Amino acid sequence: MGNKQRKSRRKALRLWFSKRRSRADAFHLIEISDNDELNDECMDGLFVRSMDMGPCILNNELRIFVGTWNVAGRSPVGSLAVDLDEWLNLKEAADIYVLGFQEIVPLKTKTVIGAEDPTEATNWNVLIGKTLNSKYGGAWLTPIINPIFNDNYRNDRAAESDSILRSDYEIATSVRGQSRTEYKLSDHVGRYKLMASKKMVGVFISVWMRRALLKKYCVSEVKVSSVACGIMGYLGNKGSVSVSMSIGGTSFCFVAAHLASGEKKGDEGKRNHQVSEIFRRTSFPRLPEDCHKNLPLTILGHDQIYWFGDLNYRLYLEDNLARELIKKKNWSALQEFDQLGKELEDGGVFQGWKEGNIEFAPTYKYSSSNCNRYSGGLPSRAGEKQRTPAWCDRILWYGKGVKQLSYFRSEIKFSDHRPVSALFSVLVEDQKRAHSSLVPFPPFSPLRNS
Repeated sequence: MGNKQRKSRRKALRLWFSKRRSRADAFHLIEISDNDELNDECMDGLFVRSMDMGPCILNNELRIFVGTWNVAGRSPVGSLAVDLDEWLNLKEAADIYVLGFQEIVPLKTKTVIGAEDPTEATNWNVLIGKTLNSKYGGAWLTPIINPIFNDNYRNDRAAESDSILRSDYEIATSVRGQSRTEYKLSDHVGRYKLMASKKMVGVFISVWMRRALLKKYCVSEVKVSSVACGIMGYLGNKGSVSVSMSIGGTSFCFVAAHLASGEKKGDEGKRNHQVSEIFRRTSFPRLPEDCHKNLPLTILGHDQIYWFGDLNYRLYLEDNLARELIKKKNWSALQEFDQLGKELEDGGVFQGWKEGNIEFAPTYKYSSSNCNRYSGGLPSRAGEKQRTPAWCDRILWYGKGVKQLSYFRSEIKFSDHRPVSALFSVLVEDQKRAHSSLVPFPPFSPLRNS
C-alpha cells in the first residue's frame, strides 16, 4: 500500500473518531494523527465496537385515542353541556387525544359562506381541556383557540421556556378583523397540552398531547390544512381539516372529514369523489427554512395516517330488513351491506387502509337528543325524517406500527349521532444517538506476517 493510501485511510479514521468525540465525553477515545505509528496490518485488523454506528432508532410505544362525533349543530355550553368522560374513556388514559367533530355549527347559509367564527371551537376546546386535565387533579387552563394555522411548532425536549409555557394561556380573538391576544398566567400547568386545533365551518379537529411526551420526544412540524368540497365542490359545508406532525422520527397525519350525505343509489359516488379531492388537495407546504428537510407534503407522505369523521356511507339494504338485523344485534350480517366496507374490499377508495371490526349498533340517525330510537321506521311519526340506520361515523388508518386495541361507540344522547372512538397502540421511532463506547482493538492476535 502506498504512502498516499495509508495517509488517506488514517485521515478518514481520525475524522471518524473526532466527529463522535463530542458525543462521548464520558469515554476516553484514542486520537490518531498522520504521524502515529500504525502500520498497514494494524489498520487492516482494526475493529471498532461502538453503540453509535449511525442513528440509533428506538421503537417506543404510545397510545393514541381517536374519536369522531357529529354534534348536529349543538353547543356544549349552558344547558347543553355534556360530560365527555364516558366518550374519552379516561379509565385508560391515552398519550394523545385526537378528536374530530362535524356540525359544531348549524350548516346554514350564514355559517357556510360567512366569516369563520371561532366561538364554538373555543367552547369545545374549553370542555375538552377541562375534562382531560381536571380528571387527573391538575389545574385546568384555558386553551388556545387556534394554536396552529400553517406555522411550525417544535419542542426539542429541553425544559420549556416561559415563552412556550405562555402559549398555554394565550387566548386569540378577532374583533372586526383585528387580532387581539390576551394572556392568563398561572403557577400550574395541566397534564395535557393542546397541540393543534382547526375549524372549517362545522368540521373541527382538536389534538392534545401528554406533556411528558414533550420532554421525551422531539415534537415538531405541526401544520394544519383544510379542504372544502361541499356545495359546488368548494364550499365548507363538507370537506376536511387535517393536522400533520412529527413525533421523534415518525410522521403522523390526522384527517377529520365530513362527506356528502344521502342514501340514494349513486350517492356513495359523491363520497368517493370527495375522498379523492381531499387526498389531492390537502397539502402541508414546507417553509423556506425546511427546504433541506424531508417533510411530508401530502396525506399519503406520512408514516401513519388516521382518517375519521362522519363519512356518511350507508347500507345497501331496505330499511325494514336493516332494522330487523339491528334488533337481533347481528352486526356481521349487517356489515355485508355496508357501503364503506364494500369500497374498502373493492379498492374503490382507501385502497390498503384498515378498519377495526364493527361490533356496535349503527350510529345514525337517532330520532332526537335524549332518545334511543332510530328516526323513521314504521309506524312513522309526523315530521320525522325517514332514514335507514347506518354506520356513518368511522375511523380508518394506514401505515406501519399501528395496532388497534379497541373500536367502540359511546352512548351520549346529545345529537342524532353517537360518538365513535378507537384506541391505538403505535410505535414511534425515536431517532437519537446513544453515547459512543469506542474501543479500538485488534480482533485477532498478532499482526500478520508480510
